[in-house]
Amino acid sequence: MQDEDGLRLAFAVARRARGKGNPPFGALLVDGNGAVVLEAENTATTERDCTGHAETNLIRQASRRFGDLSAYTMYTSAEPCCMCTGAAFWGGLGRIVFGISAKRLAAARGDVGPPMLDLSCRDVIARGQRAIAVTGPLLEDEAAALFAGR
Repeated sequence: MQDEDGLRLAFAVARRARGKGNPPFGALLVDGNGAVVLEAENTATTERDCTGHAETNLIRQASRRFGDLSAYTMYTSAEPCCMCTGAAFWGGLGRIVFGISAKRLAAARGDVGPPMLDLSCRDVIARGQRAIAVTGPLLEDEAAALFAGR
């Protein structure tokens, strides 16, 4: 799977989350053969759970189902926050590909939504004892459009 294709699928999941009344974040997990094996959307609003980020929801499901995630890639509409990056780290994820950067997301959101920590996923990973490959931002204008009009 090409990175752009994976991101566009994650954007579709994010639009689905938005349609259900949640923030527009979506994530999917792709195995080493390029097959989509899981997807998850943000559920923070509908489930009244501040940890209901798409990426954390995805890693939670994936670790239960697959165990070792080192051969998997997570495609996500936005750069994972430090909580979601921590989940990916502890889940053993091999790679992250994201759309909009955290800095651009903060600018696009303005005062809407919960406060954000100014800490990139790369900074979080750099503090750990193992690496996760990170690609992004990619298709950032398309990802930013998910937040237009919020």
